[in-house]
Amino acid sequence: MQKSESTSSLGPGGLDLSEAFFKPIHRAAPPSPTKRHTKISVIGAGNVGMAIAQTILTQDLADELVLVDAKPDKLRGEMLDLQHAAAFLPRTKIHASVDYAVTAGSDLCIVTAGARQIPGESRLNLLQRNVALFRNIIPPLARYSPDTILLIVSNPVDVLTYVSWKLSGFPSNRVIGSGTNLDSSRFRFLIADHLDVNAQDVQAYIIGEHGDSSVALWSSISVGGVPVLSFLERQQIPYEKQTLENIHKQVIGSAYEVISLKGYTSWAIGYSAANLARSILRDQRKIHPVTVLATGLYGIDGGEVFLSLPAQLGRGGVLGVTNVHLSDEEGQRLRDSANTILEVQSQLGI
Repeated sequence: MQKSESTSSLGPGGLDLSEAFFKPIHRAAPPSPTKRHTKISVIGAGNVGMAIAQTILTQDLADELVLVDAKPDKLRGEMLDLQHAAAFLPRTKIHASVDYAVTAGSDLCIVTAGARQIPGESRLNLLQRNVALFRNIIPPLARYSPDTILLIVSNPVDVLTYVSWKLSGFPSNRVIGSGTNLDSSRFRFLIADHLDVNAQDVQAYIIGEHGDSSVALWSSISVGGVPVLSFLERQQIPYEKQTLENIHKQVIGSAYEVISLKGYTSWAIGYSAANLARSILRDQRKIHPVTVLATGLYGIDGGEVFLSLPAQLGRGGVLGVTNVHLSDEEGQRLRDSANTILEVQSQLGI
């Protein structure tokens, strides 16, 4: 695809003006080879992909941003639209192509591409079409960037993260799904709104499937370092379990509500993915509830399964999974959630 990039050959006959514009200093050494150049590739230039790309640019997370999509005209239009904002953004080289070769040497590849559901189509058939799509996406990414970290955002994210792991041949720590990172943000917002506090002071996780079988970890919620449920019990303040369940149902229904109102979700997942990119590429070692290989953890067995657990993220990808306390009920719900995903995977033949 034709690219629009800055060039210094603007003078008569293609004269390189950079040599005339800047005078070299004496006894200068070439740039240090140890200086890190960060490259992020976003696969899929739809609403979600572009929200992620825009957030990455405004947060100055990459030196080079690559967009890949199957629609060349839309892709070039999106690239130009972002490039035209260069005067208002941190300096980032932006490229776009239908050819995966442009992703070579990426530190992080974020996959947002996915097939749209046809009216009347079964969920399984849609999933099978997405798996077929991923067979054309993941192997080229792995080939051109063998040391990259894959961040899968496409839905159903848990199964497609498992599919990406299988297709890439990567170690499990370098294949991550966005999982319930956004669900947990919605959860924290609702709790903060309920208690009239800042959401950043609320620690709360949704784990398991990014979907209807997700699990709210009520036993580990804290506000300003104070465990909420144990505090209420010590103070003998009554609360109804149904109230807690209703908040969880609001979390599950949040995406459906946004989609019914505006047709799609984009901004929140854009911030969520950029949040994960920052923790990974800047080696921040923060804890995020993301889709990881969960087999053997918290009593999960029955096969290889990816689902969301609180995990520490850094330059190596998943550095470890938090040994968070689960009540007996939460543990059982998590295992049930794993079985739900395994049942879907069994129908794919991968």
